[in-house]
Amino acid sequence: MPKAFRIYEHGGPEVLKWEDVEVGDPGPGQARVRNHAAGLNFLDVYQRAGLYKMQLPTLLGMEGSGVVEAVGPGVTEVKAGDRVAYCSPPPGAFAEVRLAPADRLVKIPDAISFESAAAMMLKGMTVQYLVKRTFKVEPGMTVLVHAAAGGVGLIACQWLKAIGATVIGTVGTDAKAALAKAHGCDYPIVYSRENFVDRVKEITGGKGVPVVFDAVGKDVWAGSLDCLSMFGMYINFGNASGAVPAIEPLTLMAKGSLFMTRPTLNHYTAKREDLVATANDLFAIVQSGKVKIEIDQRYALKDVPQAQRDLEARKTTGSTVFVI
Repeated sequence: MPKAFRIYEHGGPEVLKWEDVEVGDPGPGQARVRNHAAGLNFLDVYQRAGLYKMQLPTLLGMEGSGVVEAVGPGVTEVKAGDRVAYCSPPPGAFAEVRLAPADRLVKIPDAISFESAAAMMLKGMTVQYLVKRTFKVEPGMTVLVHAAAGGVGLIACQWLKAIGATVIGTVGTDAKAALAKAHGCDYPIVYSRENFVDRVKEITGGKGVPVVFDAVGKDVWAGSLDCLSMFGMYINFGNASGAVPAIEPLTLMAKGSLFMTRPTLNHYTAKREDLVATANDLFAIVQSGKVKIEIDQRYALKDVPQAQRDLEARKTTGSTVFVI
């Protein structure tokens, strides 16, 4: 019988249970996928910890890739034998075999491996919608990316450079600064010893930036607003340090008629045509060589708890995958 991680309560990594699961045949609109790789994201931590409430018990893991074994009645999007990837609800990537909604699966180009697909889907499609739809970055713009050496950050730095932007990024260590710089970050700021607001103002000649991409949250949101130029946009898409507190609308007015948004990939890919277009744009830029997917950590699937501990302790860089 295949195994998977399931939780029965929210909490720390210790609530993750590695156990046998009954998968069965796919029903209408479903496909049975044998996973070959899965990705690790802070989203998984938020779901496990209860920041994002889940109906329990539940499987975990949002990002994965594998081969379709069978499809249920009415499925036309994929067929048995297709190489596919996904990063949409419901969770189930931390499993050897799973059932998934067929319309949430996308076919992987032959040139892209299972591991690369599992490492890029959630992070890469997040970058795609952020820089092309939430805020359309234009050549010549200077932008700020928090957590520039993380999985999303490294892809964002490369994609922004491909667009023609100048990238300022915050990181926690000198090693991460070097990594971010090697991936297109023009001005890495080590926030543990530098005031990132002062450095952004210095780099931009006091003008600030038109957009801040923030996956960190609580620890940087206030400073992020101070980095923005008039009419700038603060985009909070993650909570690595905790959720952003409530903000008075008058604060946005006082700091320059700013905009603030809290987007999610699920909304930007809710329509299948948007999902496929977003994934294909990601696959194209990766195949062009302009964006390279860095897999800096590999774990066995049974080591999900330890991988989550390492992620929360900021011991990881780039993307992390589980080889199944």
